[in-house]
Amino acid sequence: MLDKKFLLKNKLFLKSKLYLKRKTLLISKPKISTKYFKDTNFNVFLKTILGSLIVIITFFFIPLFIDFNKERILFSKEFQNNSKKNFNNKLEKKNFEENEETLEKDLFADIIQLNELPSDTVRLNASTIDQLFKETKYSLDDVRKKKLVKPVSLTLLPNEMKMIENTNKRKELFIQIILPLIIKENNFIRLDRKRLFSVLNKSNNSKKEKKWLNEKFKQYGVANKDVSTLKIRMDEIPTSMAIAQAAKETGWGTSRFAQEGNALFGQWTWTGEGIKPSGASDDKTHKVMKFKVLQASIRAYQRNLNTHSSYREFRSARAELRDEGKPLNSLLLSEYLDKYAETGKEYVKILQKIIKQNKLTDFDDAKLLPSSLELESLI
Repeated sequence: MLDKKFLLKNKLFLKSKLYLKRKTLLISKPKISTKYFKDTNFNVFLKTILGSLIVIITFFFIPLFIDFNKERILFSKEFQNNSKKNFNNKLEKKNFEENEETLEKDLFADIIQLNELPSDTVRLNASTIDQLFKETKYSLDDVRKKKLVKPVSLTLLPNEMKMIENTNKRKELFIQIILPLIIKENNFIRLDRKRLFSVLNKSNNSKKEKKWLNEKFKQYGVANKDVSTLKIRMDEIPTSMAIAQAAKETGWGTSRFAQEGNALFGQWTWTGEGIKPSGASDDKTHKVMKFKVLQASIRAYQRNLNTHSSYREFRSARAELRDEGKPLNSLLLSEYLDKYAETGKEYVKILQKIIKQNKLTDFDDAKLLPSSLELESLI
């Protein structure tokens, strides 16, 4: 009896031991699923593909980002000429020259259109103009203090300029007439210059922007479409310098060229309409350019200084002032106008004397009261 119990217990013990042994084997040596291997291989493959794409995209966009960053630096929204390297090369004439193969019809196309516009211009007499200025409270003393100019646009000079015996009064009237016109033309250039930098600051330009840019290349005589040259040419003329030259060339508005042809700056032409200088020999084919309105004369004068090869040094000096963030100094820039007249350096001295004696630099920072929302942004 005892032996049977013992044998039964022993048998149960052996079965339990065998069962536990099998369980231990199952736990210590688990089977590895083939699905695990498949998932792992797929993840490695996916990571490899993603890594490769990241590398390719990185190397593709880095050059584009560098070029874009260079453009932003070169054509910053400060509207200044920061291309120092190209500017220095231009001064030293190392890499490129200004292309002087320009056509007068392209340079003065907008001026010719201005002359051809239908107008009912009436020549006001001096007393009427003086009364107009008083009624609009437009005086040079106020301009010197407030730096604001009334947008009074006259098309012709009065015939009585010679008859005004008081020299100071004649000078004052002449400045009052041409000052708004000069600032107005500078405003047009400033708006164009602002748009130029905006266009160049974009990676892609519209057809309208490209068309405008090509028109400006023609307008400023840049035949090779060099942007650096256009930036240097498309810039303002100091107001005080323009007034001084107009005063010198017209005798403060009393010359025959000013009275008959609105020619404020004595520009010559060989092809366009003009006035033959009295006493000129028959072999001289040039004439003094004639204009329908005073505004056209001022625009032609600015275009002349901004494009003609004789004033390359003037433009370079102006660009250098821009590059250094300095204001346009008429006394400094007038040093480069010795080729404007046959008297050379003597002409420069006269201009500087006119500027100093009449304190014309007071008008350099004067602003024209806006006649439109677009011009209001320049105040």
